[in-house]
Amino acid sequence: MLGADALNLVLMVAESGMIDSSITEILSRPQFLTAAKSNPNIKPTIKNHILKWRGKVKHKMTKVCETERIQEELALYQEVIHWSESEFYCQVDDIMTKLQWHSSFYIEAKELINNNKSLMNPMFPRFFCERWYQSLSDSIKQAQLSELKEDKEKLLADLYQRIETLKAMESITEEGDDAHIGKLWDMASAKLTKSNVDIMKLHARFLKKNKGLQEIASKLGRMANEAQNHDRSQATAEEVKVVEEKSDFVTDDIVGIQEGDDLSRLLPNETLFLSHPELEVIFYQHLVDKRLMNYRMEGADRKLRKVTAHSRASNDALVEKGPFVVCVDASGSMSGFPEQCAKALAYGLMQIALAEERDCYVVLFSTQQITYELSKQDGLREVADFLSYKFHGGTDLEPVLEQSIELMHGDKYKNADLVVLSDFIAPTQSENIAAMVEDLKQHQNRFHAVCLSKYGNPALMAMFDHTWSYHPSMLGRLTQIR
Repeated sequence: MLGADALNLVLMVAESGMIDSSITEILSRPQFLTAAKSNPNIKPTIKNHILKWRGKVKHKMTKVCETERIQEELALYQEVIHWSESEFYCQVDDIMTKLQWHSSFYIEAKELINNNKSLMNPMFPRFFCERWYQSLSDSIKQAQLSELKEDKEKLLADLYQRIETLKAMESITEEGDDAHIGKLWDMASAKLTKSNVDIMKLHARFLKKNKGLQEIASKLGRMANEAQNHDRSQATAEEVKVVEEKSDFVTDDIVGIQEGDDLSRLLPNETLFLSHPELEVIFYQHLVDKRLMNYRMEGADRKLRKVTAHSRASNDALVEKGPFVVCVDASGSMSGFPEQCAKALAYGLMQIALAEERDCYVVLFSTQQITYELSKQDGLREVADFLSYKFHGGTDLEPVLEQSIELMHGDKYKNADLVVLSDFIAPTQSENIAAMVEDLKQHQNRFHAVCLSKYGNPALMAMFDHTWSYHPSMLGRLTQIR
């Protein structure tokens, strides 16, 4: 366990401005300035990404002292600074032996000892410890700089990749999507090939040409809002609560070091001045000038305070929009125009999910199931993979409904929209499946069906909340059944 001095040394170096200097240098690079100029909405997104990185890298930098070599030297330093003058001179050879094998201070320490050991100067032990402290600080700073440099290179590679991916997406995303650049940025960690971009362009153009599919996607996006209680009036009330405020006068945590005159927070090595009459005057001079090294403390001061709280006037709470779970029939009967419709509609729902910051999952089903998570870190690659998949095999709806129903029982899928895109040329589902669907409908989950064939089984589609039929004919006719 590291002592307070060692801990503060590490924190002091980590907070010395190295990270902020790196961030300033990153943001001033031409690539980011050009990207921000071409798309003003991307600038705060990049800053937020870098701020998250800042917290992570700072934590990693404070951990560099956990190597065995640095821990041993810090422990030795912590021990030596509390020795008296006689103890120091008696054990100085032992100190040198221990420093020889793992300290960058060894050469300087050896020179200092050789030049001063015979003089027995009472001020020498303090001077020796000060030089040792500086050496430790330099060693930790160098280790942190190496850690920072490595993480900075990884960050730059990631940022360049995301900017390149967003640039490739400019010709695909609809006008106005810039307002929701944050979610698209989160999905842009994967490098897109030209074929990836081309396949997305192809289905984006198809969706744009088929207004009926756009209308279905738009209505599906509004379903979560329509399901919520329209009485959203709120009442306000004052109540007394215990609130926490940060305070420098509450000593919960040590957060650094600072100059001051608080003797209760004095660093132990400052007391070395009091060990010799000749040095006492220096101690008192530092005390008068408020230049003694003090621990910087921070804590939470708890107070009773009146707080204005907002509560709903009705008993129903606002319901957050859940994810889209899009089940796409990938059977051979869907190949051709129905396949294009299904892929384009799924792509449109992904864009709505992107704009509304909702998750989006696509499950391809035929004789087997393949799941794509379109809203994850490399979601754009998942989108391209899904759009490239060739439909084949037979229709087996029951397993995918069972899997989706099981997923929607989890907290992550509360208030989810399940959308099945199929020709629905399949038998009616069992009463057990229908009962499970009805149960989930009572928990704000919605079930939608889009039939891409005029031969779909009406009895099969009866269990869905909303059903559309988009017949893949030359007329592109759109009919809402209910």
